[in-house]
Amino acid sequence: MQQDRKEPAPGIFTGKEGEIKLVVLDPGHFHASLLQKFPQKQVNDTVFVYAPGGSELDQYLASIEGYNSRSENPTAWIGIVYSGKDYLEKMIKERRGNVVILAGNNLKKTDYIYQSINAGYDVLSDKPMAINSENFRLLESAYDSARTRNVYLYDVMTERYDILNTLTRELVNNVELFGELQEGTPESPSVKMESVHHYYKEVSGSVLVRPAWFYDVEQQGEAIVDVATHMVDLINWQCFPDEVIDYRQDVKLLSASHWPTTLTLDQFCRSTGLDAFPNFLGKYLNRSLLEVYGNGKFNYQVKGKNIEVCALWNYEAPKGGGDTYSAVIKGTKATIEIVQNQEEKYVKQLYVEKEPSVTSEEFDRSIAGTVKQLQRSYPYISAKRVSDSRYRIEVPVESRKGHEDYFGYVAQKFFGYLVNRDMPEWEISNTIAKYYITTQSLEMARNR
Repeated sequence: MQQDRKEPAPGIFTGKEGEIKLVVLDPGHFHASLLQKFPQKQVNDTVFVYAPGGSELDQYLASIEGYNSRSENPTAWIGIVYSGKDYLEKMIKERRGNVVILAGNNLKKTDYIYQSINAGYDVLSDKPMAINSENFRLLESAYDSARTRNVYLYDVMTERYDILNTLTRELVNNVELFGELQEGTPESPSVKMESVHHYYKEVSGSVLVRPAWFYDVEQQGEAIVDVATHMVDLINWQCFPDEVIDYRQDVKLLSASHWPTTLTLDQFCRSTGLDAFPNFLGKYLNRSLLEVYGNGKFNYQVKGKNIEVCALWNYEAPKGGGDTYSAVIKGTKATIEIVQNQEEKYVKQLYVEKEPSVTSEEFDRSIAGTVKQLQRSYPYISAKRVSDSRYRIEVPVESRKGHEDYFGYVAQKFFGYLVNRDMPEWEISNTIAKYYITTQSLEMARNR
């Protein structure tokens, strides 16, 4: 273990080079290292790491070393590592650095957030920040504490930086083209989103080795409270932009369900590198198959608009495929749709389809005007007619950034808030509303 001098307690940020000193706490998920994949001038090269030790820490450190040693755009991270059972107490006591990075075991994460905030750190946390009702109440307390201590807590919502999601937000809020968001019904919601993930996958060209606890929904969280956080966030961000959502008066939960994905021992071993199911997963075994509640669907309302979210986990993607995402947002003049399936060769595509009440001439004129306006910010986009009532918004693949790039954008946004002290109220209230929706939907699904 390398030793270093004690750093000053968290303080005021000015934007100067190297002033952000990262503290990485118990990095058990590859997202922890992705936040360091690209160097940023405001971030100091020295990073303080506190963890219990073991394979997860080793995997994180190996990833950082890979970034440092790559030939193109290498980083220069210097890790000051403390590993021991008292790692959390040590981090609180030493108060090195000023921004805590969290990406790991989700059951522990809310307590990590709460304790880091109370110690005066600003916190950048991977999702989900809460996976059950108890976590949700503690998260609310963490936000209250953050206000008192004048520090920020921010959720790593990478999907906002997907160009198609960004364009969707633009289109949904173009009244001439989209109109107003329909109210919909529980049976036919105005907004539907679905995300499909896979347990066995490659990241950065290597097979992703998942920790065994990833398959314990009491530690990782069910899909309803994990993957679904991205979709609920997108709905808040795209359909209610800059609006404060108060879960106590603006949100109504309607229904929720969940069901398992089954894994064989061989599939589990391929994913984790282990040779047997650990004892703590025994409660999920059914005739030698591991049942993981990696699937869920829930319906709810925000400000009277009906919404449906579905999150699924399969074991492995079909050949040529990967994780997929689809969305439908219905306006009074047009419907915005994102499609990613075999027909599209698993490339995400964005469509706009007119409502029957809108004439073709009106629709064509609105599309032309909207695209011309958007091209000021996104000059590479265009629109292609695919039917009398439907256009595809063309975004060249070479103009799209990858998922791993989004982590740097999230960090930049957060660091900007730290300097300018201007995190909007909706970021806070809507994050709290998001975790109310996911954790209470889980309770509803389990109590069916």
